[in-house]
Amino acid sequence: MKRLLPILLVLLLAACQREAGPEPLKLTGRMFVFNYRLAYATYLVTLEQTQPLPGGSIVKAEFENPAGGAALTLERKIFPGLPRVVLESPDVTCVKKGRPYKVRIAVVGPDGGQLQALEVDVTSNVDQSVLPAKPLVVGPGYDKNPEVFKDGKAPAHFETAKCGQ
Repeated sequence: MKRLLPILLVLLLAACQREAGPEPLKLTGRMFVFNYRLAYATYLVTLEQTQPLPGGSIVKAEFENPAGGAALTLERKIFPGLPRVVLESPDVTCVKKGRPYKVRIAVVGPDGGQLQALEVDVTSNVDQSVLPAKPLVVGPGYDKNPEVFKDGKAPAHFETAKCGQ
């Protein structure tokens, strides 16, 4: 009986461990963010952990480049204590209203093995042309951009962003 007790205890503890299922992260949000003050746009994708991931896991994202060319990439470490993962792309240009853009996300374990793959579409409800051609403010104090505000006065018409700027 004394020999059986440690074996039984090990089996019982092993049965209590939960293995990660096929979907450890759940998509909770996706959109384009247009920052008119600084004249840039980015993708923003949010994910929520539905179950614990092994320490050292990362998320790799590939964002379709609206201007064409190679996809924009991002890599983020997953922190066990934080329930959400926020992925913000590098700045993008040429975003078109109503056109879906692909985002591919891979959750990679510490051993390099893929734990999950997601592919989502992100569609904007406005064109990039809503942004000014140049940032309206500059510097840490958000001072008026002298290239836009001549002599401190607002122009009669703000030049808007064009594809390729």
